[in-house]
Amino acid sequence: MLRSELLTHLHAQFPTLTLRATEAMLDVLFAEISAALERGERVELRGFGAFSVRQRKARTGRNPRTGEIVSVDQKCVPFFKPGKDLRERVNRAAPGEEHAR
Repeated sequence: MLRSELLTHLHAQFPTLTLRATEAMLDVLFAEISAALERGERVELRGFGAFSVRQRKARTGRNPRTGEIVSVDQKCVPFFKPGKDLRERVNRAAPGEEHAR
């Protein structure tokens, strides 16, 4: 789902809000989640999942084009752990039925 599709769905569910107000709420939500992650905080949305920051150690890697060995610095990366409700909903698909990617 694209951001624009999410915005359209939210606007359809809350028709009393203008499209601009719905977009502003979505922007605030994403900005607050991003700001909390920047501060190293964990963001938990019950029933959906939790966002956190994980630290990756420095390592040596390889340039796939040239094969040259390069050093990769330590970095922080966002991590998402789905909640139990979300995992169950995703896994309710009929057996043998794959999700579109």
